Amino acid sequence: MTGHTARAASRHRSRPRDLSTVCAALAVLPLVLTACGTGVTTDPAGTGAAGETVTVTNCGRELSFDSAPDSVVGLMPSQTELLLRLGVRDSIVGQAQTEVSALPDDIADQAADIPVLSAEAPPTREDLLAVAPDLVASPTEYEFTAEQGFASIEQLDQNGAQAYVATGGCADRRNTAEVTDVLTDITDLGAILRVPDAAEELTRDTEGRLDAVEAAIGDAPRPTVAQVYVEGDSLSAIGAGIEADIIGTAGGDNVFDPDAPEFADFFAAQINPEEIIDREPEAIVFGVSGPEHEEQTREYLRGTFPDVPAVRNDLLIALPASDLYPGSLGNVDAVETIARELYPDAL
Repeated sequence: MTGHTARAASRHRSRPRDLSTVCAALAVLPLVLTACGTGVTTDPAGTGAAGETVTVTNCGRELSFDSAPDSVVGLMPSQTELLLRLGVRDSIVGQAQTEVSALPDDIADQAADIPVLSAEAPPTREDLLAVAPDLVASPTEYEFTAEQGFASIEQLDQNGAQAYVATGGCADRRNTAEVTDVLTDITDLGAILRVPDAAEELTRDTEGRLDAVEAAIGDAPRPTVAQVYVEGDSLSAIGAGIEADIIGTAGGDNVFDPDAPEFADFFAAQINPEEIIDREPEAIVFGVSGPEHEEQTREYLRGTFPDVPAVRNDLLIALPASDLYPGSLGNVDAVETIARELYPDAL
């Protein structure tokens, strides 16, 4: 790992909890479903060469593969993107939640003929099992909630499939997740799918992008940043988790402390507008589900915080909610977007 990876590992530590009021406020988006995941460590055995058994530890479960999976499903476009960039298009038998976000233009055509199992929610148990997967890649464990009608991890196992959950999408990791967690996913999936060279190349590219941001920022003073989520008149602050690490990696100084009591067990907390007014952030970052949601959020922020520096200077930075999902290369896109806005003369 690069120096960036080592330094990122020290940022934004906290612990996980469930805040039902926040989940209720945010449950309209898959963004929040990522809050309700589990924890991950990983230890790939070997490079995934032919004839080797590859073993990784994922969300406390040991996954072993005697050969490369050849019937793979991506349960979110972010996971489908990782699979495509690893060069295993011919092994992908299904993609899901395709209306949540679009695949990047440079690979969208590769997915055109991949069967779509669901559009806006995880696929039903029946639809997922119908394609007989042997590996299912997911951003969180929510996609395996049997009570929601989805195939559970146990049911997948009974049908010959193993589930790989993004490193940052597990509950005991959710509050301390980092941008660089996606590098673990790249390495693990590269080993499992027997494409270590492609994984190494994608890792180099991803690390290079993050290093470029860090080098451009240098020792410049860090602008203060508040990250929020707005739904109607409900305002939530984002203080921990991968969202907070994105801010730190992009060179922002988060006005919310991940070690504060309100973020002790969950990465977000509902707040009163005064919490933003008192902190006077120089920039406000917010996740959106689409153009209409973005415009509604901008109107809310401008109307509620007219005297806050971020609003006065029009430094309101919108991010696609999908760029905040665990296990997404979009996390790096989010870092670059924020850094360009915070440091326009450097990037």
